Amino acid sequence: MTIAPMRQRAWLLAASATACWAGQAGAQSTVTLYGRLNTALEYARANTATDGTHLGGTGRLTNNRSVFGMRGEEGLGGSLKAIWQIESNLSLDSGQGQIAGRNSRIGLQGKAGTLFMGHWQTPYTEATAGYDPYYPTTAGYMALMGNGSASSTDNVQDTSSFDRRQKNILVYKTPSLAGFSGAAAWGINEEKISVPRNPGLYSFSAAYDNGPLNVVLAYELHQHYQTAGRHDDAMKAGVSYKFPSTTVALIYERLHYRTATGDLTRNGYYASLVQKLGPGSMRVGFALAGNGAGNATETVGFFRSGGETGATQLTVGYDYPLSKRTALYAFYSRINNKRNAIYDFAINELGVSAGADPQTFALGMRHVF
Repeated sequence: MTIAPMRQRAWLLAASATACWAGQAGAQSTVTLYGRLNTALEYARANTATDGTHLGGTGRLTNNRSVFGMRGEEGLGGSLKAIWQIESNLSLDSGQGQIAGRNSRIGLQGKAGTLFMGHWQTPYTEATAGYDPYYPTTAGYMALMGNGSASSTDNVQDTSSFDRRQKNILVYKTPSLAGFSGAAAWGINEEKISVPRNPGLYSFSAAYDNGPLNVVLAYELHQHYQTAGRHDDAMKAGVSYKFPSTTVALIYERLHYRTATGDLTRNGYYASLVQKLGPGSMRVGFALAGNGAGNATETVGFFRSGGETGATQLTVGYDYPLSKRTALYAFYSRINNKRNAIYDFAINELGVSAGADPQTFALGMRHVF
C-alpha cells in the first residue's frame, strides 16, 4: 500500500533535484571560444647603416600575434554580472605559445561600468589601436608611435614602451553615456620590494564615439621607471572619421622621459587611410617621429636626443576577404631613419644600426573564429 506513494515521492525528489541542478547549470558562465590566426611570409632587409654596416635581407615566416581565447559571463542579478577571459599566445610559425599570455581578466560589469583585474592592455594603448589598419603586425605603427611594443610586461621589464600589455593591472571602464566613455588603470607597484625605487603605472583615456566620428584623448604616467624620484609620461589625441567607403584617422603623441641625466622628449604623428577598393580595401599608414630633444644622454627604447634622430614609416597594402572570417593580404612597409636614428619594427624586428632603413614585403593570411 505504501510502496507506490514512496516511489512517487522519490521520483518527485529526484525530479526536483534535477531541476535544481539544471537551474544552477543554467546560471553558470556562458563560454565563448574565439581566436585569430595571422601568419605571413616576408622578405625583410635593411639598407647600409651610417657606420657602413650592411644588414642584408632575409626571408622569414612571421607570426602577427595569433591568439586563442575563452571568455564568459555569469548573471548575478539585475544588471550585474561576473566576467572573465583567458587569452593565449599562438605562434604558428614556431609552434610556441603561452596560456594567458595576452588579455586575461576576471571582474564585474554592470550599470556603473566594468571593473576587472588581470593582465591587460592599458587604456592608453587601447585608445588608438583601432586607428592603425596594420595593428598588430610587423608593419604596425608601434615602430614609431609609443616607442615600441611590449606584449607582456611589468613595471621593470620594459621601461620605455607606452604601447603595452601590463601585468598585475586593475582597470575601470565607464559605461557609454551619450557617446562619451572613459577608462582608468593602475599597474600595481609590486616591484617595490625587489628594486631600489617604487615603480608604478597609471593610465587614462577618454573617448567620444558617435556614428562615423571617434575622438580620443589618452595619458599615461610611469612612476620611477628610469630612475628613483622621476616620472615618465605620454599623451596623445586622435580623431577618426568613417565615410561611406573611406576611413581616415589622425594621431598626435608626445613622449617625455625623465632619466638620471636629464629629460628626453619627442613628438610623433600618425595618419591612416582605409579605402574600399573592389572586394577588399587598400590600406595606407604613415608615421613621423621628430628628433629627440632634451639634455638626457641615454637612449630610451628606439630614440635618443640630438639632431638627425627622427624617422618616418610608410606602409601600403591590400586586404582581400575570402569570407567574413578569412582574408589574404599583402603589404610593403619601410622605415626611413635619419642619420642618427635607430627605429626598427616593433614586432618581428630586424635589429638595426643608426641610419639603416628597415623594410619588409609580406604576403599573409588571417582567419578569425
